[in-house]
Amino acid sequence: MSVDDLFKPLALLHGPAMRNRFMLAPLTNQQSELDGFASEFDQDWIRQVAQGGYGLITTCATTVEAGGIAFARQLGIHRDEHLDGLTEMASSIRAGGGLSAVQLHHAGHRARPELGGIPSPASSHTLPGFKALTTEEVERIRDSFIAAAKRAEKAGFDGITIHGAFGWILSEFMSPFLNDRTDKYGGSVENRARLTIEVMQGIRRACGPDFQIGWRLSVERYGLRLEELREITAFILDRELIDYLDLALWDSAQIVQDGQYRGQSMLKVFTSIPRRGVRVGVAGKIMTAQRCAELLDQGCDFVLIARAGILQRDFPLQVKANPFYESVATPVPAQYLRSGGLSERFITHMRGWPSFVIPTSR
Repeated sequence: MSVDDLFKPLALLHGPAMRNRFMLAPLTNQQSELDGFASEFDQDWIRQVAQGGYGLITTCATTVEAGGIAFARQLGIHRDEHLDGLTEMASSIRAGGGLSAVQLHHAGHRARPELGGIPSPASSHTLPGFKALTTEEVERIRDSFIAAAKRAEKAGFDGITIHGAFGWILSEFMSPFLNDRTDKYGGSVENRARLTIEVMQGIRRACGPDFQIGWRLSVERYGLRLEELREITAFILDRELIDYLDLALWDSAQIVQDGQYRGQSMLKVFTSIPRRGVRVGVAGKIMTAQRCAELLDQGCDFVLIARAGILQRDFPLQVKANPFYESVATPVPAQYLRSGGLSERFITHMRGWPSFVIPTSR
């Protein structure tokens, strides 16, 4: 396909279509207020990317419970009092012409006590001194995801994305390494996927018919098994429980190193699944216009822009103007990000990413 194909609309199962094939990936930025309220820096960031030409813009990981916090200055959606700031963010995205989604997040066993988090492991062996969640506590967290989705809808977002990646709680429950439960949320693949599926089904029931549901999935680390994740994904896509799947790969070109799918591209393992009306996209080192077009040829319906979107807030517009556009090489000086409009809080966060900001730069 050509770069022009990236600018064709993409219909979703529910609600309005994406105006093009660019989705802004959910980007942790640690620039909210300490109590989860959207800050002036959050609002400025959203206003910038809202004018950047994206088809859909996703917020950073946003806490569904106060105890599920993973990062200092993490955005929250666990209280009705958060709605004013979230409503402003949704309005900015709408004004720019894109669709909007809140990424719903709970850190699970990775919650940070020093930030007020309550580590919530699936298994008692994961963290010394912390017992596994009871069945009732798991159900409470499930309901917190659903309540957060209702808040997102009330704030004017077109949908939500469920964070099921990187060992956070939904990913944790999928892992046979981190989940040795004997209740209905542990044991078989079906039981370990139950929490994720109940969240999806609960949100679909609780929210309106046009509300969109995305799901972010990673396939590495934390004891996850690729073959199991493919099976779970096939079930979810066949029943159209979501509108779109966001494959969070560290590298969209990576090759499976072992197991049943050894030698195949990780992307092909999932794009080869019958998807019915569900759309599939990928994130991972997508830095050029030509790479975006290649990924459509490789079976993606859309691409998720992450680092390239931090470096250049209007990445889709740059691609539209130049089919051979390439992001600047990293690491970059902090002043480069600053002059582009990134806040000092965001820049401080990016200093923690390997090879993104020149360490000694001001």
